[in-house]
Amino acid sequence: MEERLFDLKKLARFGSEPQRILLYTTEKTLNAMWCLEPGQEVFLHRHPNAEDVWICLEGDEGTYFAGEGKEFKIREGMAILARPGDTHGMRNTGKKRFVFCGVVAPVPPETEKL
Repeated sequence: MEERLFDLKKLARFGSEPQRILLYTTEKTLNAMWCLEPGQEVFLHRHPNAEDVWICLEGDEGTYFAGEGKEFKIREGMAILARPGDTHGMRNTGKKRFVFCGVVAPVPPETEKL
């Protein structure tokens, strides 16, 4: 059954490793929710063929890795764009859980771990 409405609070889950919850995939986009405990991180990577927008839903502080040693503080209410080929990743450097949704287009995205 095709879903169009997502209750993100009910879908969020946390564990000993960062949790990636796939919300949907269409012919054009993919959306996944990431849930991180303090100290957990999303590995440094890039998508040579796709844009990746991260929308921060919950969290007091994270560090976004933008490649080439660049880092930015992120928090609830912020959005970040990684263009095709941009290096990105993040660590929850706060004291609270961190949740963000990533929207990637086009699909399927190529992912290169760095």
